Amino acid sequence: MTSPARPKRRLFSRLFLVLLIAATTLVAMRLGYLPQRYSPFPPISLDTQPSWFVDTRLAALRLDRPLCEAVLKQPHIDATAIADQPYKNGCGWQNAVSFSKAGGAKIGAEKLTCEMAAALALWIEHEVQPLAQSTFGSRVASIGDMGIYDCRNILGNPLMKNVRSQHATANAIDISGFTLDGGRQISILRDWTGKGPEAAFLKEVHRRACRYFRVALGPEYNAAHKNHFHFDRGAFSRCK
Repeated sequence: MTSPARPKRRLFSRLFLVLLIAATTLVAMRLGYLPQRYSPFPPISLDTQPSWFVDTRLAALRLDRPLCEAVLKQPHIDATAIADQPYKNGCGWQNAVSFSKAGGAKIGAEKLTCEMAAALALWIEHEVQPLAQSTFGSRVASIGDMGIYDCRNILGNPLMKNVRSQHATANAIDISGFTLDGGRQISILRDWTGKGPEAAFLKEVHRRACRYFRVALGPEYNAAHKNHFHFDRGAFSRCK
């Protein structure tokens, strides 16, 4: 005679297996380990503003160089693939690109991971540029950056001082401000705390960055970020 508890144990085991597979799949998708051909979502495109599963679709670019080359294309970004730098002591990069223009704005990037480059191009073209046009009647001509790749630990957070920054893997960018067509400059250090259209513009583009970057930090995060936005696509999420 079959014990009544045995079918329940089998059901529990099957349910646990299903949940384990689902959890593993989600983690693999978040870390970019699930090939695009197995993804239930279409590849990200720079042509239009993405409206759903943006983070997962960007993550699919992480290790897929052919997909990266198919997505990062003109006129949205003038990206060129660069050779991988094997990781050593937590520093290096994989599947990175260099570019000088993204989303219609000049911005020098010697090396930035593919998924970060795609996120940056989407943010500039579909968020920054329309907001600049509606706020100032002008597009952004160039964006000031304070650095991308840097083999160093996290700065400004004593609890994380021994942890490598996303800059150490070319997976982050620091932005200091914007220059509009015609030369008008918008500085994060100078304008963030103001009450004019510049401050409103900065706060809104920072808020909109949170759908493309997993970490989007600004002057209100801590003193180390008083003069720039920090964007990255690491494992954790924070918008502050």
